Amino acid sequence: MNGTPAGSPGFIQRYFRLAENETTVRREMLGGLTTFMTMAYIIVVNPQILSQSGMPAEGVLFATCISSAIATIVMGLWANYPLALAPGMSLNAYFTYAVCLGMHVPWPTALGAVFLSGVLFLVLTVSRIREQIVNGIPDALKHSTVVGIGLFIAFVGLRNAKIVVANPGTFVGLGNFSDREVQIACFGLVLTLVLMARKISAAILLGIFGTTLLGILLKLAHWPTGLVSMPHPAATLLKLDIRGALHLGFFEIVFAFLFVDLFDNIGTLVGVCEQAGLVREGKIPRVGRALMADAVGTVVGSLTGTSTITSYIESAAGVAAGARTGLSSMLVGALFLAAMFFSPVAAAIPQFATAPALVLVGALMTQSVTHIDWADFTEGFPAFVVMLAMPLTFSIATGLSFGVIFYTIVKIATGKFREISVVVWVLTILFFLRYVYLAAA
Repeated sequence: MNGTPAGSPGFIQRYFRLAENETTVRREMLGGLTTFMTMAYIIVVNPQILSQSGMPAEGVLFATCISSAIATIVMGLWANYPLALAPGMSLNAYFTYAVCLGMHVPWPTALGAVFLSGVLFLVLTVSRIREQIVNGIPDALKHSTVVGIGLFIAFVGLRNAKIVVANPGTFVGLGNFSDREVQIACFGLVLTLVLMARKISAAILLGIFGTTLLGILLKLAHWPTGLVSMPHPAATLLKLDIRGALHLGFFEIVFAFLFVDLFDNIGTLVGVCEQAGLVREGKIPRVGRALMADAVGTVVGSLTGTSTITSYIESAAGVAAGARTGLSSMLVGALFLAAMFFSPVAAAIPQFATAPALVLVGALMTQSVTHIDWADFTEGFPAFVVMLAMPLTFSIATGLSFGVIFYTIVKIATGKFREISVVVWVLTILFFLRYVYLAAA
């Protein structure tokens, strides 16, 4: 028989273009494992949040794993990008606290609204509207998005490590260093930093393992309570109420799901691809395929029983570990499938063990600040707004939208109308109307 078997290393090298992207199977596997380790918390946290809406936690756990796996595999196999997807943290909170508890919408009806938003994602993707949005974002905003996400995930890491805590007088303040979790997180930060400085390829992953082990030895974390746990999909599978969503006067709910995921996903896609060096002449190749992943994932998630699927900023940890292609995403997807049966193992990874990785990856991402033309105020100020707004508002979508609005304002103020593309004009109007609408609501 002529040709190379589909499962052979040669086929994998060619399909995922490993040589072209200057990577290897080992680096992709390391990157994929690192990404999964930093986002495995969603397997436990998502059911905890959505169960407060009345959803059965065991069904949500199955839906979380299967929808994350399918969306991430679509990203890897179809788009060949090292991004992982899962239910968005801000969106699952909106689903539970705003829609189900705040508006008293039954969770099957809310799932129906998620399904409708997923269908709209598919329409916008197939019609290439989302692709035009991504490619139409100015370079200054693309570079600042990388930096903004870096600051954002570093802040999340510091918060998860309890190094930064809420303070009623100053909004945020320094944590309590007598807290042993803070001490272990600091140990993990130093350990990972030393390994990265010494250019150890598995630095981030070793840091997570080392910190988890120390937490177990000090009895602040625990060994897995078991190895195998059977999934229970029936509790939420196909329980959505699409007819109820259509009669809900659902515009506000669907728009919120649509808006946040659309621009969270775009921001993450741009940021991670910039960090990985995958942007070509200001554009992301195969971006339409990449955008298809969250659309498919959201539809699958609504059918199986979870809120909207989006790209995860934790993918940057995998890129920092060497991931450059969709091969790493294939591993993440496979691990999510395995997690349906081995959820106790994923649940054993504490937040203080993954927090140092987020801080250091955030530091790496801020390097993109050098690509911004700070001498041109019409480029520099909107970039500054993006970088400032993302961590302070705790939203990638908000940071990007503020940047677009101020980009248009400052260009108009200096008479540089021709530098404002049609896409930016449209986005500015939509963002402005969105904030006016929310203020009036």
